[in-house]
Amino acid sequence: MNASVYIATSLDGFIARANGDLDWLPSPVGTGGEDYGYAAFMKTVDVIVMGRGTYEKVMTFGNWPYETPVVVLSSRNLALPANAAASIETMSGPPAEIFGRLESRGLQHAYVDGGVTIQRFLEAGLIQRLIITRVPVLIGSGIPLFGPLTRDIQLRHSETRAFANGLVQSEYEVIV
Repeated sequence: MNASVYIATSLDGFIARANGDLDWLPSPVGTGGEDYGYAAFMKTVDVIVMGRGTYEKVMTFGNWPYETPVVVLSSRNLALPANAAASIETMSGPPAEIFGRLESRGLQHAYVDGGVTIQRFLEAGLIQRLIITRVPVLIGSGIPLFGPLTRDIQLRHSETRAFANGLVQSEYEVIV
């Protein structure tokens, strides 16, 4: 199974404020603005794997934003939105075991989302591609994209795109 990360960070490397707020991000997709390649990326994905904290944040957005099936990593029951309950399930276990279950269903490309979830899957060697969009703002503290590692993870730069509003998006391959 291939796995990719598609995420935005502040210039100082945070994916959210300490309380989970995303108020520093530019206007959301769908307001007539640039989508930063998100729609094209999502066309390649057949499952989204996210942590419980990310799921809970997404639930505050109002409408469920995904048409793609979502796996939420949690050992507790979740309140599921009525309009999306059929496309959401929970799983728990080590990253390799989760990917094994998804691969056995014929799934081929996972979008891994959420700080701790990304860190766990990177550490397990299961992510092949990182697409990181840096927003030109310093928020000073918050939830970091990356955390402690037991080993170095080498990356190969593939591409960088700059947008008119100052966002810079870089894509990396994880070198095995």
